[in-house]
Amino acid sequence: MKIAPSLAASTLALALCSPALAQEENVDEAPESEIVVTGEGLEPALSNIVYSTVTLEREQITSSGSGRIEDVLSNVAGFQQFRRSDSRSSNPSAQGVTLRALGGNATSRALVLLDGVPISDPFFGFIPLSSIAPETLNRVRLTRGGGSGPFGAGALAGTIELESAGPDTLGAVAGSLLINDRAETEASAAIAQELGGGFAVVSGRWDRGKGFFTTPSGQRVPATARAAFDSWNIGIRAVAPLSADVELQARVSAFDDRRTLRFDGANSSHEGQDASLRIVGRGDWEFDALAYVQARNFSNVVISSTRFVRVLDQRNTPSTGLGGKFELRPPIAEGHDVRIGVDYRQSDGELQEEAFSAFTTLLRERRRAGGTNSNLGFFVEDDWQIGPLVLTGGLRADHTQIKDGFFRAVDANGVLVSETIAADRSDWALSWRAGASFYATRRLDLRAAAYTGLRLPTLNELYRPFVVFPVVTQANAALENERLEGFEIGLNWQPVNSIVLSLTAFDNQVENAIANVTIAPNLRQRQNLPAIEAQGIEGALFVVLGQVSLDASLAYTDASIAGEGAAIALDGNRPPQTPELSSSATLAWQPAEGWRLSGTVRHVGAQFEDDQETDILPAATTLDLFAQLPLTGRFSLVARVENVFDETIVTRNSRGAIDLGVPQTFWLGVRVGL
Repeated sequence: MKIAPSLAASTLALALCSPALAQEENVDEAPESEIVVTGEGLEPALSNIVYSTVTLEREQITSSGSGRIEDVLSNVAGFQQFRRSDSRSSNPSAQGVTLRALGGNATSRALVLLDGVPISDPFFGFIPLSSIAPETLNRVRLTRGGGSGPFGAGALAGTIELESAGPDTLGAVAGSLLINDRAETEASAAIAQELGGGFAVVSGRWDRGKGFFTTPSGQRVPATARAAFDSWNIGIRAVAPLSADVELQARVSAFDDRRTLRFDGANSSHEGQDASLRIVGRGDWEFDALAYVQARNFSNVVISSTRFVRVLDQRNTPSTGLGGKFELRPPIAEGHDVRIGVDYRQSDGELQEEAFSAFTTLLRERRRAGGTNSNLGFFVEDDWQIGPLVLTGGLRADHTQIKDGFFRAVDANGVLVSETIAADRSDWALSWRAGASFYATRRLDLRAAAYTGLRLPTLNELYRPFVVFPVVTQANAALENERLEGFEIGLNWQPVNSIVLSLTAFDNQVENAIANVTIAPNLRQRQNLPAIEAQGIEGALFVVLGQVSLDASLAYTDASIAGEGAAIALDGNRPPQTPELSSSATLAWQPAEGWRLSGTVRHVGAQFEDDQETDILPAATTLDLFAQLPLTGRFSLVARVENVFDETIVTRNSRGAIDLGVPQTFWLGVRVGL
């Protein structure tokens, strides 16, 4: 990983990346009339050196033990999914992601962007991790802390930016085919072609397998099923020049993901179709204009854990997300990098589900729930460089609107059982961030920042109740927006050319944090807690010694709930699903071009399952291995091992009912061009 904020680290990265230098030299030698498109957005803002930012380069992205994006992101300590399960063996609706151990309830508190487009599910707020093929990415940038730039209303805990690769990286044809010791397969392919002054990339991936048993052997019953999965995605991305300094970027994609969890018949599906159009201008007046639309659907069947029959069929949850942004960078004054813009995001959807009796298997209720949430934001930021000092400040105003919300349940005869018609509401909210970075010496950068952030409750949190037997969790149409306040101080130190060290101390507080709060035995409700407070230290170490490199990170977080009123019993408790300590270290050896041997040790500390601190998810330490060896031409042999020592990874503990994460798994296959 690369420690992005450090000027010293940037110097080291440049010294190590000779191919990138060669590309720059080629660009310099190109005729002035030649138009070069990048397929990327505008250059990252200078303020990135002020905030705690980590950049993952392509060789790290494409060499994980599992080949999945959540595994790649987990190499940055402090990145956290709601549960420890990956996107093969979890329910898709549990794939919320966050940073800095700020907890959650399966909704993402971090903003995730793919080529500038927010990709969270419009209804549930989770991230469709299986729709992201790591081998199609060029770079990933993680910025911790509240964001107030484009789409900043979703960046409560930070921002994760995924950047796609183009023909220069992929080559004309790239692909891979692997199989594991359970006869599960992973196949991917990409065709990239330069077209006139632009290019087009067509990519696809298909993962399928019978899965492993998530239920421990001692708790299995005849109805217990493996975590089978079958998912595919396909995308077409095209980039074309409109003029010498303006380019058009277009993307269309589709994905489908089907999984089974715990019992026969407990099947879920998640599908989506996305399209976006982006115009990027790199002249004196730089600009970035973006529009996008998302169509998603989710279904899920719940099987009784005692009678093993269908008790709930979430048969249809169509949702739509649409939005866009316009960002302008005018050349106002020397030394200033000013960004002015507006963005908009709207999410609407409707749940349609049917509940059945576990004893008679007959229909009990038909339920519908949904609404529309929207956010209109205006932002301005300025980075001011004064010699070795960089000052940055940003202000954002958001108009949030929650409307047309409802929940309605009728019995098998169509007689009304319950109904909620939520009042429409809207509000204005102001958020900001500011900081400074000081290039103290040739080897040392010092930085400090403070910020606020905002997140709207999702349609799922507002209107959809759910049951994980025997616990019922109620929705809450009165939920308020979450607010973050925080600050951090840090340093980036390069004692010698081959070593870069980063340290950050932070204090973050999420006011009105939305959580599943226990209000009676077997009964919970989504409520706004007074606050979740998190203080901690993040560290990262990057070492290069010839052909050997070490990327390591560690996050220690002391997090607690500030409870009062109805939540007074939770005061001082640790937020659910929140580890105190997490760390990761990858040791890699690249003896020649095309070769890579690496091992990743990852530790996640103990966590509580729920807000009562009764059920514990024990700490887990795993080792993954990766090897790539050139064969002939552009072909390579690839071998991977997940969880080498078959560590027991507990992902759910509900009063002793256990779910497990991925066991020891061996993969073998070939790659071409990756």
